[in-house]
Amino acid sequence: MDIHLGQDLGNSEEDHILMEGTLSRVPTGVRSLRELIDRVMGKGFTIPEVQEDSGIAEVIPFPFLAIVNQYEMKIALLLALINPAMGGVLLIGPRGTGKTTAVRGLLDLLPLVPKSLCYYGCLPEDIETMGMDGVCPDCARKYAEGVPLAVMDRARLVELPLNARLEDVIGGIDERAAIHQRLRLQRGILAQADRNVLYVDEVNLLNDDIVDALLDAAAQGSYTVRRGPVSATYRSRFILIGSMNPEEGHLRPQIQDRFGLRVIVRGLESDDERLEAYRRVKAYLANPRSTVEQYRLESELAREEIQLARELLPKVELPDKVARVGLKWVKELGIDSLRAEITLFEAARAFAAADSRELVTVEDLKQVAPMALRLRKSSFMSDYLSQQEEEQAELKSLMERT
Repeated sequence: MDIHLGQDLGNSEEDHILMEGTLSRVPTGVRSLRELIDRVMGKGFTIPEVQEDSGIAEVIPFPFLAIVNQYEMKIALLLALINPAMGGVLLIGPRGTGKTTAVRGLLDLLPLVPKSLCYYGCLPEDIETMGMDGVCPDCARKYAEGVPLAVMDRARLVELPLNARLEDVIGGIDERAAIHQRLRLQRGILAQADRNVLYVDEVNLLNDDIVDALLDAAAQGSYTVRRGPVSATYRSRFILIGSMNPEEGHLRPQIQDRFGLRVIVRGLESDDERLEAYRRVKAYLANPRSTVEQYRLESELAREEIQLARELLPKVELPDKVARVGLKWVKELGIDSLRAEITLFEAARAFAAADSRELVTVEDLKQVAPMALRLRKSSFMSDYLSQQEEEQAELKSLMERT
């Protein structure tokens, strides 16, 4: 069966769950991602025994579905995994509200993506869009012989550290090769993030040169590095997720416009929710493995449904009458950026795909509109354009009198 975000299509006795590359059946009774999140939020939590420390460091992220409440943040991140064309997600909120924890918790939900077997990164889709000239001669030969050019592999979560240098981000001279008097470029973080999720914590504190490189790479899907006589062009098609605390500094308008969905993350207001959050964190710190195991089945179910939604997405259509409703909202809000419509419509398509539907409805637009359209109207630009209109009217009146 499929998980549905906003539509109930009836119960099923068993659900398929992807486990270790095979399908198993686990009784769930879940009909939607929303229902899955609600069910997990109300799930009883068992305090595990304290695990003896072996002294070996191991990264075990806090389970994404174990985060208490924060429904909008969860839905936004899941939609970003379903449809990269949406433009990613920006999480805005004070410290300690679970922004970074939620993003790192996506590790167990990341979908399968095609990874090239070629040194030059050739993929079958390059042939579909550009013909045989779109791949290297070796891959063109393999394609003609029916040899696969790529394999499906799980996407990775790549983090861009706040203290990263520009050469770390875009790539630079390979120091090991330079020792032997050879000139060779080494891939940077942006190239490593291709086909993966790129997470930028404290994105509002990045240096301007790194922000400029990030903007170019995100806009073009590729970028070129030149170091003396050596140059290379790298692919950079990633899902961009950023987080920030507004009290630590503002985000440049150029990069804020690159983010698709904008989520305002607030602290939990209910005493019961805050107490439950404390209990879950305490249990996780005492025994991470046991905590993760309690959410394993739900996480595997969510991961499978994300994969199915990605496969259905190309078939999802946006009717003109539904699109015109969204265009009316954008116009009445006075938003100039065309990325508002792109994000709104692509997020609605992802929402419908998660419901296993091939037709977007107005209800889908309503579900994603707050996240897609907020923080897009600029009071500065409104005042600036208003002054220009007054000046234009004055010039026109002057020419008519003359």
